[in-house]
Amino acid sequence: MISQFFVLSQRGDNIVFRDYRGEVQKGSTEIFFRNVKFWKDGEEDAPPVFNVDGVNYFHVKVAGLLFVATTRVNVSPSLVLELLQRIARVIKDYLGILNEDSFRKNFVLVYELLDEVIDFGYVQTTSTEVLKSYVFNEPIVIDAARLPSLGPAGIFMQGSKRMPGTAVTKSVIANEPRGRKREEIFVDVIEKISVTFSSSGYILTSEIDGTIQMKSYLTGNPEIRVALNDDLSIGRNGSSIYGYGGSSGSGAVILDDCNFHESVHLDSFDIDRTLSLVPPDGEFPVMNYRMTQEFKPPFRINALVEEAGSLKAEVILKVHADFSSSVTANTILVQMPLPVYTTRVSFDLEPGAVGNTTDFKESSKKLEWGLKKIVGGTEHTLRAKLTFSQEMHGNITKEVGPVSMTFTIPMYNASRLQVKYLHIAKKSKTDNPYRWVRYVTQANSYVARL
Repeated sequence: MISQFFVLSQRGDNIVFRDYRGEVQKGSTEIFFRNVKFWKDGEEDAPPVFNVDGVNYFHVKVAGLLFVATTRVNVSPSLVLELLQRIARVIKDYLGILNEDSFRKNFVLVYELLDEVIDFGYVQTTSTEVLKSYVFNEPIVIDAARLPSLGPAGIFMQGSKRMPGTAVTKSVIANEPRGRKREEIFVDVIEKISVTFSSSGYILTSEIDGTIQMKSYLTGNPEIRVALNDDLSIGRNGSSIYGYGGSSGSGAVILDDCNFHESVHLDSFDIDRTLSLVPPDGEFPVMNYRMTQEFKPPFRINALVEEAGSLKAEVILKVHADFSSSVTANTILVQMPLPVYTTRVSFDLEPGAVGNTTDFKESSKKLEWGLKKIVGGTEHTLRAKLTFSQEMHGNITKEVGPVSMTFTIPMYNASRLQVKYLHIAKKSKTDNPYRWVRYVTQANSYVARL
């Protein structure tokens, strides 16, 4: 199926390389990186799949590393991209931390994993649990204390308990020092939202793609029961795809569709909305879901463009956080395409603005506004003065925008899907494993038209 697999750093350094079939010429790593780095003179990022001289290149970016596969035959792009994602997940399960340092210190283990996952270019298995029977090297655990802080997104919370995000970046295979066993389970409810606003601020389209992700450090493979909202309904008509006539009244969480991991049992899901499973080793999605029911977007974006002369214009961008003041969004980036004849942009931030960055990308003609964090209930404004190389013809609003936005909001979910409780069946009453549940909302496509 695939001929080569390799992993490159952001600098283009070859960290891992495996040639399975010998069908692709040497130097494919340099050819790939040169095309990704200088794709079409820097106009846009390289697509995940492209062809150069008869060789198909597939790549995904995970934790700042490029996972790449090559082949000369016609294969399903989605299949290869999914394979790359799963390889990255398996390696992360074994190493705990997915970065260049962990790869270099564990290259023997990584090559052993690759030889078991892929044989002569064909996939054998991507299950961490199955690979335990064939892989015998122990990982060299990287000290998580030396990792950069993950900020608010890296805090796991449950009541008054707090745990740093690096707690989950450990190998599920290696034991703790002194032979101790970790009795913890981590659950992430991750939602990626897509929203398109009209020029007047009304919502044109909205969608949520969510997943309940689990990573278990429990010994003995105990049964887990996860309870979701009682008023959860599947299907836009308010009825379950499993024949459950759920509540679809006001305030109900209505999902368009969902699917579950193969280890999940749905015996009582139609009755009380609980899932039972015996979690396999490694990180895996318990449930994936999609929702197009109307929801309250976390941000409102307003953009105003005014002409200020024949060769000048002014842009005013306002971002309002429509969520509780107890929640903080971080890593916010606002982008806005400008007219192709824009030559210079000067920025004016509001008084007291801290942690803001502004930039004008000359090659792509884009305005970029970065904010380190936004507290719920606050509003932030940016003014930008544009200088053009030629006079404008017609309405300038037709030549700018739309405004796009990316962000991460820890401990917030737009769908209101909740993990009510997480029950662990343990034989010993003295055992009390820690349960860490985190909610994260990210922007998949957040666009405002002018």
